[in-house]
Amino acid sequence: MNSRSVVILGSTGSIGTTALELISRNRERFRVLALSGGGHNVGLLAQQALEFDVEVVAVAKATVAQDLQLAFYAEAQRKGYAQGEFRIPKIITGPDASSELAAMPCDVVLNGINGSVGLHATLAALDAGNTLALANKESLVIGGPIVTRRAKPGQIVAVDSEHSAIAQCLRGGTPNEVRKLILTASGGPFLGRPRSELADVTVEQALNHPNFAMGPVVTINSATLVNKGLELIEAHLLFGIPMDRIDVVIHRQQAIHSMVEFFDGATIAQVGVPTMTVPIGLALGWPDRIADASPPWNFAEASIWTFQPVDDAEFPSVGLAREAGTRGGTAPAVFNAANEVCVEAFRAGRLPFTGIVDTVARVVTEHDVPSYVELSVDDVLAADAWARKRAREITGGVQENQKA
Repeated sequence: MNSRSVVILGSTGSIGTTALELISRNRERFRVLALSGGGHNVGLLAQQALEFDVEVVAVAKATVAQDLQLAFYAEAQRKGYAQGEFRIPKIITGPDASSELAAMPCDVVLNGINGSVGLHATLAALDAGNTLALANKESLVIGGPIVTRRAKPGQIVAVDSEHSAIAQCLRGGTPNEVRKLILTASGGPFLGRPRSELADVTVEQALNHPNFAMGPVVTINSATLVNKGLELIEAHLLFGIPMDRIDVVIHRQQAIHSMVEFFDGATIAQVGVPTMTVPIGLALGWPDRIADASPPWNFAEASIWTFQPVDDAEFPSVGLAREAGTRGGTAPAVFNAANEVCVEAFRAGRLPFTGIVDTVARVVTEHDVPSYVELSVDDVLAADAWARKRAREITGGVQENQKA
């Protein structure tokens, strides 16, 4: 089996670090060409770059280029390298640096960037003809038809465990045999508690996910179920299934990562322990699997699996996302952008937990989706900027930034 060349965007985040751990155990199958990071953890970025002998490293913050270079020397010294025994990768900086990496000739680009800023890198990878292992769901959600038009059949491989599960289940039937997609959700740390009790929850409580260790934004999105709303829109765009044929169910144990119901009444589910190594490995090697990417589910141990519908009163975010996805155009971009600002405001103490979705709903309602002949990147970015500005006005972010 030929080795695949890989570019990893967001290498210091949870997706990126997990991918590199998996690649380190499968060096014969993958070769890492380049890494990018936001610039907040140059020490780890330098460590990764030297360990995998990458050619190029990119950071979004141009001001940390010198810090990164010093981190390379410090890491080399820590490893005991003498002068000339290691190669310092080329360093590129700035907001377009990750997009430059995404366009490099390679087999796979893993887009693990967090948030809507990953859109340009997603488009750059697709335009370059690279296979896109997509963990940055926001770029697909906000880009919608812009992204799907640019993608060749099979060029986007989902990294989200739910969409990876659906892709695996779809191998069991033809597209015209599919009746329904079923996304599973853990319900987060506040499942079963009425919204009236959640106004005073702390950031620490919201970050206490029952099954996964993820970044703070994704974890808070899981607590509000906004993450599942984004995944609902993503599933619609990835698999071409209408929104009204995609369900979300609460499955606390997260043994089943998602399911596909076929028109003859059969349902195929993908089962596995709650880990990201299987979907990441499958995305990097698609359509081939990586042996022992994860321990299998132990069916010899007794376990109980439960399922329940999403309580719309408890989790209004899913219905709100469905509405935004159905409206289409720039509505999903507004939904995502407002949420990113509201999560930031919650973490900063300016917004109560329940205020996240309430404010997102207000911004989405205020947004009038124009009729587009063909949605453009400029349209999406303009709506994104408007939603962020409006959400900051509501949450007090504008005033605080002006005082700073």
